[in-house]
Amino acid sequence: MLSYYCSMTSSPSSQISPVQGLHHITVMASDPQRNIDFYTNVLGQRMVKVTVNFDDPGTYHLYYGDCTGQPGTIMTHFPWPAAARGVRGNGEIVATAYSAPAASYDYWLGRLTGLGLEVRGDQRFGQPTLTVDDPDGTWVELVFEDGAPVEEWPASPIPPEHALRGFHSVTGWVRETGAVRDLLVGQLGFTEVGTEDDAEGQRTRFRGSGDDDGGAGVGLFVDVVERPGGARGSFGAGSVHHVALRTRDDEQQTAYMGQLTAAGFRPTPVQDRQYFHSIYFRESNGILFEIATDAPGFPDDEAVDELGKHLKLPEWYEARRPTIEAHLPRIVSPEYGVTLGTRELGTAPAIQEETAPSGIQVLTAGRPLGEARVAAILLHGRGGTAQDILSLEGDLNLSAFTYLAPQADGNSWYPQSFLAPLEQNQPHLDAALATVDALLAELEAQGIGPQNVVLGGFSQGACLALEYASRSGVRLGGVVALSGALITLDETGDLDGLPVFMGNAPDDAHIPLDRFQASEELLRSRGASVDARVFPGLGHAINAEELDAMRALMQAVVGQA
Repeated sequence: MLSYYCSMTSSPSSQISPVQGLHHITVMASDPQRNIDFYTNVLGQRMVKVTVNFDDPGTYHLYYGDCTGQPGTIMTHFPWPAAARGVRGNGEIVATAYSAPAASYDYWLGRLTGLGLEVRGDQRFGQPTLTVDDPDGTWVELVFEDGAPVEEWPASPIPPEHALRGFHSVTGWVRETGAVRDLLVGQLGFTEVGTEDDAEGQRTRFRGSGDDDGGAGVGLFVDVVERPGGARGSFGAGSVHHVALRTRDDEQQTAYMGQLTAAGFRPTPVQDRQYFHSIYFRESNGILFEIATDAPGFPDDEAVDELGKHLKLPEWYEARRPTIEAHLPRIVSPEYGVTLGTRELGTAPAIQEETAPSGIQVLTAGRPLGEARVAAILLHGRGGTAQDILSLEGDLNLSAFTYLAPQADGNSWYPQSFLAPLEQNQPHLDAALATVDALLAELEAQGIGPQNVVLGGFSQGACLALEYASRSGVRLGGVVALSGALITLDETGDLDGLPVFMGNAPDDAHIPLDRFQASEELLRSRGASVDARVFPGLGHAINAEELDAMRALMQAVVGQA
């Protein structure tokens, strides 16, 4: 057994300061063993942690970095076996660059080509760069510079003088650079370095503040390439899910949360990721950012020389360890030769083509349908679109879910107000309810029963979601009504603890408060577990507190799936 003696760095501060740079990058992968072999055997990164996706414990979360997993060195992956390949495009990070010693260009070119990999060379801001695809097509770049050293992994297959030095930068493709500039420079304290022409458009570089306590040269840069009119990306294997920026402690993160909220970015509540704390938000091009804390770090729950050897679960999943281990595919750590997981890789069902029920146009997002155990059906409001309501997927940031958003003919589920006499909305209302039936049947055919489905909607879609739950007798995982109420108040029958969240404004012109309250009372009387909240000043809209409640309801469904 090797022993490691790797120093940790920490720079607590009681005052908000500019964001230092990159903390980690999280990517979707497919085959976990191929992923491990590439990042450890080819690139020489240490697998510092094996855990699970906290939103979907049936999926690994694999972390690679330097000896101790310092911020600015961590590449993480969610491997979903047999997942379809993503397509690069605007609104996402498309490449991650490591820093390599300036004198190691020939070494890395020879190593990568010698392993049969296709390597592309380039110059970027005057620095030589090599680009290679990982097994899922993610662009991994090496930028050759004399950056600050990181904590070397003694068992790395790469000689120390050629070892990668943590991250150099990430590259995002965007519709327009101004929105990213407003975020990084205006809100987070980055500085703009310069611009240059790129094959895809104009590249602009932004630099984080660095860390005076030793990390000054690690993970400093965010590049964006402006591609006006470029196609948006399609998420899948090889796609970057989010890029995490680094802040020292919880106090600074809280300060940034307040600042981002005031600027209209709608950050999530703080998420406990066991080894750091996180908030997430999107800028207007669509790139998902995270701000993550340095502490507590990866050696928090296992010794440095044991990192990556054990399947580590958060406390709230320990009681389910046997079930989780049985579901996870078998992987081998090349450092220790340890087998983790019990299911043979390749025995998971293959992803099937998503087939919408006849006559229903459905947009999808989130986890591929064949790989999901939980689903959300989202119903748009009158005059809205499936694409509108599907944008909530980014705000919710729950990677376990597959999201389905059907499109109503003429952008309306029924022609009159939900308060109109019932016959005035027929046969359209029955057809809309049948649409939900058809989607639930399709999900069940894919192995996702209604108890693992959350049905949600906004405005007219919220009324439809409540009406379906009230009438159908189907036991759903939960219902979310954002500015909605029941269409009819004469249904009976036990709702058997059905979780329901309802949000509304007291003066909503479309959803009268007395109808909202009557709906709440009826659902409670029939045995539903109702969380109904009234938000003064909300208007006919959705606020962050409603999204938080929706997220909590959905996370509870994941925990029971």
